[in-house]
Amino acid sequence: MSTSVAVRVRDGSASLLLAGVLWGTGGLAGSILVTRASLHPLSVAAYRLLLGGVLAVLFLWSSGGLRAIPRTRPVARRLLLAGGLLAVFQSCYFAAVVLTSVSVATMTTIGSVPVLVAVASAVAERRLPSLPTVLSILAALLGLALLTWSPGGTQDRWRLLGGLACALAAGAGFAALTLATRRQVAGLDPLRTTAFGCLVGGLALLPVAVWLGMALPLRVDVLGVAAYLGAVPTALAYLSYFRGLRTAHPVVAALAALLEPLTAAVLAAVLLGDRLGVPGWCGAGLLIGALAVSYRRSER
Repeated sequence: MSTSVAVRVRDGSASLLLAGVLWGTGGLAGSILVTRASLHPLSVAAYRLLLGGVLAVLFLWSSGGLRAIPRTRPVARRLLLAGGLLAVFQSCYFAAVVLTSVSVATMTTIGSVPVLVAVASAVAERRLPSLPTVLSILAALLGLALLTWSPGGTQDRWRLLGGLACALAAGAGFAALTLATRRQVAGLDPLRTTAFGCLVGGLALLPVAVWLGMALPLRVDVLGVAAYLGAVPTALAYLSYFRGLRTAHPVVAALAALLEPLTAAVLAAVLLGDRLGVPGWCGAGLLIGALAVSYRRSER
C-alpha cells in the first residue's frame, strides 16, 4: 500500500472513530432534552436531524458551498436515500426503545449493524469474511451485550418481539446507509450529504413529531442542549462518518458505530454516577479491543 493511500485509510478510520464517540455524547444530550423539555424521544430525533441539517446548510451557505452543488438526478437520489434511511433508523430505534428498553434496543440495533454489513459485503464481494473480521465482530457483540444488557427488560412477549423487530429494522437502515453512501457521487461531498440528508430525514419525521408535541421551553439550558445535539453529535458526527466511509471498509465503519453505546455508558458512569460493574467494564474492554484489531487491519 502506498504512503498516500495508507494516510487516507488512516484518516478515514480516525474519522469513523470520532463519529462513534460524538454519537455517544448525543445519547446523554438527547436524554437531557427529553427530561427537561418533556419531549417524546421521536420529537427529539426530529429536532436532532433538523437542527443538524440547518446548521450544516448554514455553514455551506457562509462558505459558498451551496452554489457549487450540481442539480443532477444522481445527487437527488443520493440525498433522498440518505435522508430516508436516517429517518428509518431514528424512528425504528426509538420505537424499539418505547416497546422494550434503552439497553435492549441499543444492543439489538447497534449489534446487528456490523453483522448485516459483513454479510452484505461478503455477498457483494463473493467471498467469506476473513477470520479476524469474524472474531472482531463476535468480540464486539459480546462486549456490547456485557455493556448494555439489563435483565429488567419488558416481560410482555409480543412487545418484546415487536421491539426486537423495530431494532433490527433500525440496524438494517443504518447498515444500508453505510453501504449505500460509501460510493461517491460527483459533486456531492460528505458535508453536503450530511446537510441535506439530515434535512430530508428530519422533514420525514416532522409530521409525527408535531403530532407528538415539539414545544421547547425558552430556557437557556434547554436551548443550549438542543443546539449541541444538532451541532456536535449530529452535524459533525455524520460529517466525520461520511468522510470516513470514502476510504475505510464498511465493516470497520459498522464496528466504529459501537463506540456510541460505549461512550454513552462511560459518560453516564463519570457524569451521572451510573455503575457499570465488572461485566460492563469487561464489555468496554472487549469493544475497544475489537475496534483496535479492525483499525490495525484496515491500516495494513
